[in-house]
Amino acid sequence: MPTVVLLCALVFDLLFLTNAALDHSGPRFVDFELLPGIFAMVACALWSRRRAAVAAAVGAAVLIFFTFFIHYLHTPAYSSVLPNLAVTEVVAGVEMVYYAARRARPGVAFAVIAALVVGALTAVFGRYPYGEMSSSTTVQGLLFGCLLLTGAVVIGTAGRTRTGPREQRLRRIRRLNELVRGQWPLIGLLSFALLVEFAFTYSTAVRGFPVLLCSIAAAVIAVLSPRRPADAILGLAGVLMLSTLVTPFLRLGSDYELLGGVAPAQVVAGIGVVINLVRAVPLARAWPRIATLSAVVAVATVVNSVRTTRYRLMTDPQALASFAIAAALLLGIAIAIGLFLRSRDSERKQVMKSAVTDAQTAERMALARELHDVVAHHVTGIVVQAQAARMVGEKSPQLAVDAMGRIEDAGVEALAAMRRLVRSMRGDTPSGSTEFSEQATTDLAADLQRLVESGSHGVPTSLRLDLPPDLPHEVGRSALRLIQESLTNVGKHAAGVTEALVLAEVVGKELHIRVLDDGREQVDRPAGGSGGYGLVGMRERVALLHGRLTTGRGPDGGWRVEAWLPLEANGDEDE
Repeated sequence: MPTVVLLCALVFDLLFLTNAALDHSGPRFVDFELLPGIFAMVACALWSRRRAAVAAAVGAAVLIFFTFFIHYLHTPAYSSVLPNLAVTEVVAGVEMVYYAARRARPGVAFAVIAALVVGALTAVFGRYPYGEMSSSTTVQGLLFGCLLLTGAVVIGTAGRTRTGPREQRLRRIRRLNELVRGQWPLIGLLSFALLVEFAFTYSTAVRGFPVLLCSIAAAVIAVLSPRRPADAILGLAGVLMLSTLVTPFLRLGSDYELLGGVAPAQVVAGIGVVINLVRAVPLARAWPRIATLSAVVAVATVVNSVRTTRYRLMTDPQALASFAIAAALLLGIAIAIGLFLRSRDSERKQVMKSAVTDAQTAERMALARELHDVVAHHVTGIVVQAQAARMVGEKSPQLAVDAMGRIEDAGVEALAAMRRLVRSMRGDTPSGSTEFSEQATTDLAADLQRLVESGSHGVPTSLRLDLPPDLPHEVGRSALRLIQESLTNVGKHAAGVTEALVLAEVVGKELHIRVLDDGREQVDRPAGGSGGYGLVGMRERVALLHGRLTTGRGPDGGWRVEAWLPLEANGDEDE
């Protein structure tokens, strides 16, 4: 927001100085001599965001140096909020005071702020090539200077106050940042309108100060309106009515020209509040409040759009029709912008909701696959070993004891797998890890050897491996899970099986996997039942890598699972 205000002030000064330099009043182009000092103050204000104390000290020196430059070259200095100071110089000075009060140590802040005050006073009283200032202008400049100085110091000091827990402060800062970031076009327009009103107020001395305060209040309400737009528009209507009622008693005359009886900043604030109201509330519910604000604007137009010594109401039908058309046009633009933003917000919410739903579905599917392939594999081994122990327990107690040891090992592995799943579901996985990436295999051959040696599926298995050492981790992990699920199915579903064969080799740019057994189809219900999700999970894993999977009975009657997994990402299939 400070950057937006500073840039608005710079644009205002550039336009004003260009017009003054090219007119026929006085020497041409002489007004451009003020630009070096203005740009130097802009640089100091931007620098103050990083080095507040140093930038403020340099800013004070810039004011003093260019005051001598302007005075001895007889460059005509124009006045804005403060006499003989450009708008950009005032805004830059206020920002430097703010950052010094917020970030510098108290003693250093006091010193550099005092230097800035001295530099500003030097500029105010030193830039008068065409005569001294009047006493009223001096009093007015000192009044506005004190207000700006006090406001910058108070806000800056409040910004450095540390109250409450750190998380609470960060939460407040985030809310403020979101509010300002979403309102930056409105803040820029309000800043420019307030600068114009400062210039009008300066030409009317202190009499225009109440209307200026109403405009500042309207600007604050407009910026905060996204929080409670329905209440904000009523508050703005109250501020506009107050400004309308006090204006006739200030005797501002024709010099304080208002836009149809309403100050420029109040017009911009009204447009912003209507936009935020329509954006947050359906138009059918918002129109009574919009009608209330429109009625207040109509009253202001009738009461304050005629500027004479003796106030009278606006009764010219043609003028009233012109103001009504302009007001209707601005209101229609505000409503259209609000409806557009409302539609965009709805579309964005729908996209985010869809993305969250897709992410949740993908995570559930990944958890389901992992639960089925890993935990179910170990549980199946436990059931198979328990059945074997029961069958041989009476004949050979030693074999039963050995089977109990294998059951214990399978249970420990099942618990470890469950802990990994719980850790992943709780979000406790390491930073930067992907879906179950901490389980990715680094040596597929060794992992397959351990899988076969554990014998948890209860079937003697032989391996034929021809694998490179640099196999991609995700491919190796998927291959391990496919073989694990295939062996689990052999133990659960194959009847009369005596041997299983696992083949894994690289052919071209693909990893070829084959799992065979010599069993026959099981007629009875398998141990622990059949969930029916094994082949579904295998197909999902292969599809994620853009591979191929075939399953079915082999020529000898056993079951065959065969997969081809690409070793490199297939960009064509992604498209």
